[in-house]
Amino acid sequence: MHPEILRELTSQRGREMRDRAHRTMLARTASRIRRARRRGPAGLGDATEFVAPAIPDYVDGSFGVPPADDKAAGQADRTGRVPTTGRVA
Repeated sequence: MHPEILRELTSQRGREMRDRAHRTMLARTASRIRRARRRGPAGLGDATEFVAPAIPDYVDGSFGVPPADDKAAGQADRTGRVPTTGRVA
């Protein structure tokens, strides 16, 4: 066989193999994404679903209340702190 034809056949086979590998990788990635979505938000969920927890202002786990807040002002003790129902740090 002529060397140019052999070289062209070899390069064609290389292109086909790379294309096949690329398609296989895309199929695996799509499969992983679908599986993660079925399993719930612990997988590859949207980053917009994350809600940051409230961070206590004080070491004992209570939160500071601004004096203009009427709703929390009734619950605040004389130090201006609102008691928490969770575990104390």
